[in-house]
Amino acid sequence: MKNNIIDCRTGLKGKVIYLTGGMGGIGRACIDSFIAHGARVAFTYADGQKSVNEAHQVAATAPEQLITTPLDLRFIDSIETSMEAVMQKWGRIDIVVNNAAVGSATVEAYGDNASEQDSAMLTINADGALKVCQTFLRLMHDSLKTDPFKIINLSSVGGGIQVFPGFRLSDGMSKAAVAFMTRQLAAELTDTLVDVFAICPGATNTPMFQASTLNKMSADERKAFVNSLPKQRLIEPYEIAEIITFLASSYSTPMHGAVIDASMGLGVRPGLITE
Repeated sequence: MKNNIIDCRTGLKGKVIYLTGGMGGIGRACIDSFIAHGARVAFTYADGQKSVNEAHQVAATAPEQLITTPLDLRFIDSIETSMEAVMQKWGRIDIVVNNAAVGSATVEAYGDNASEQDSAMLTINADGALKVCQTFLRLMHDSLKTDPFKIINLSSVGGGIQVFPGFRLSDGMSKAAVAFMTRQLAAELTDTLVDVFAICPGATNTPMFQASTLNKMSADERKAFVNSLPKQRLIEPYEIAEIITFLASSYSTPMHGAVIDASMGLGVRPGLITE
């Protein structure tokens, strides 16, 4: 068992990973995991937002393994420019991690009213992820049947696995679209060496989840909410990052097409938070 774990980790050495949304909780944990395993990582930050300086500071911590590019998932030109910058730097992309997204609170920066925000949610979370996948497959088209590749999409337990009353419709819809896209791509790519997966995290201790849910609660309400969750705790970002790291390895190929419930049990017992 020990040797298998070591092989899984060293299998990423030298691989080029394109990670969208590298400055959030899960994305930042992914960067740490990937570089520890010897991968080269191109991670993105939200173009026009306040994370540019922080992103370049992170990239400077491991300049041989990290680069960063701006990305606005609403626009195909931004997606293509970001991914082509990686191709110019390292000549290829082996693994795509579609992690960038907006939540019910963070989407407020993209619209002055609910209608505009809902449209932005669907455009960024669903259409943006679609266009990242399409651009990647176009860029690597000539190698899809000769070289192994991975596409790892981030969905959510809400929309990707289950339905939770009271959550924003556009949020769940966008995550359901990502789960569907994963299955559809997997079905279409069975004659290639591309493996496709989706992960559906539950209540994860990220800045996005804090902004959308936890920060609205009093200390007592937050304690009661956490106690109602499976295992009576939040999932930590590094736990999701380790699942992503496994999926990025060669050992994940038999799971091609899987939409993975990573909610610690909330997906099979969604009523816990309301029981």
